[in-house]
Amino acid sequence: MNDEILIVAGPTASGKSALALTVAERLGGTIINADSMQVYRGLPVLTAQPDAAMQARAAHRLYGEIDPAQGFSAGAWRQRAMAEIAASRAAARLPILVGGTGLYLRALLDGLAPTPPIPPEVRRAARALHAALGAPAFHQTLGRLDPEAAARLHQGDTQRVIRAYEVAIATGRTLGDWQRDHPVVPGFLAQAIVLLPPRDRLYAACDARFLDMVTRGAAAEVQALLDRELDPALPAMRALGVRELAAWLRGDSDRECAIAAAQQATRNYVKRQLTWFQRQLPETRNLQKRIVVEQFSERLLPEIFSFIRR
Repeated sequence: MNDEILIVAGPTASGKSALALTVAERLGGTIINADSMQVYRGLPVLTAQPDAAMQARAAHRLYGEIDPAQGFSAGAWRQRAMAEIAASRAAARLPILVGGTGLYLRALLDGLAPTPPIPPEVRRAARALHAALGAPAFHQTLGRLDPEAAARLHQGDTQRVIRAYEVAIATGRTLGDWQRDHPVVPGFLAQAIVLLPPRDRLYAACDARFLDMVTRGAAAEVQALLDRELDPALPAMRALGVRELAAWLRGDSDRECAIAAAQQATRNYVKRQLTWFQRQLPETRNLQKRIVVEQFSERLLPEIFSFIRR
């Protein structure tokens, strides 16, 4: 394809949405979501989706489109994102991919090998076994079937751990073997602006933002999820803050403890994001990147636009 795209990446609360909106307004761009939680409907506050005022200023795509009752994989996102990139190009607009989900960005830049269809009964059995054993024991079970995947995946990466297990059970081959037999050639030329502010500033911004989320109705969004009695293993049910606010709403915690726990979970996630972006998004012939070691502000724009235009 050799299409050029712009990526605005970085951890939670680094200012990605504001930067992307400024770029989209000045250069005529379409903002395409690359955050695995912002794809879900019903969670605009808790997942920090761009609000109506922001979306009125520039075209936004793939925000709040997926029902929380559905799973949504990196492959499914990539397919939709590529369609939106093509539509943006057809309209002579710059595709701007915005998000902090490393798996999505790698899927877009490196491609994803096709994997075999998994019978529904295997999927159900895998999830039941994970629930029965718990994450550590299930991860050990995967290690006996696919040592390579177990070494690469953290036991808490539930969706990908279960996926690797399903492939091994359904096909008798490891996910790595399958992917090596189906190489994918990357198709995009990309520029990436990666916002990596100091950790202490990110932590403070995350704490303040979660308090604001609660004020603006995040708990009501979680209550609506609970009212649907969805499977707790669904990706949307693992959005930051869902578990902690659900404990408060059920009476298992108080408001202050729930907020403190959600803030801690967010800080832990930000720490992992920082590590990922520092180590897992290397420059290649298909990707040029500019690291910005602070949160987005207007004074950074001359440097950022110089990089984009160059």
